[in-house]
Amino acid sequence: MPLVKKGEIVADAYLHLGDEAEIPENDSALVLAARFLADPEAILNRGHSTGVIWPNNRDLDELVPYLGKLGVVALVFPTFRDGRAYSQARLLRERYGYKGELRATGQVLRDQFVLMVRAGFDAFDVRKDADADAFAATVKRYSVFYQPTGDGRVTALHRRMQARLAANTP
Repeated sequence: MPLVKKGEIVADAYLHLGDEAEIPENDSALVLAARFLADPEAILNRGHSTGVIWPNNRDLDELVPYLGKLGVVALVFPTFRDGRAYSQARLLRERYGYKGELRATGQVLRDQFVLMVRAGFDAFDVRKDADADAFAATVKRYSVFYQPTGDGRVTALHRRMQARLAANTP
């Protein structure tokens, strides 16, 4: 699957590991939540970056103690109608201050891409090459938004207020 990160199509630096695969000492690895929680300290102390694939039906409180040590949190969209990963993304960015890569996986669709960016996602596992090209172009298309969200952009209202203040300042 192509990976779109910060508006560019890039190679995935993380090996995606199943429950039975050996975790390599010398490569970045992306592991499933249950496997990670079975022995988080051993997995995190390998010497290379670790990421976790976190299902949208699992409580984020289990993950919070390890956020500062994780390079990637991949949130799962099992179907396009299931938006719980949006809420998880907002919580990770806004409440818990997660600064690492926040990746959308699963049913990542073109028409939901801008909303995912606004929720705080900065990387996307997409299924089709054509979608990857569209995602990369879309991230550059919109520069002003009205609603404040997890991506940290200044809203249209705040831009107007800043412009008024600048105009009224001698």
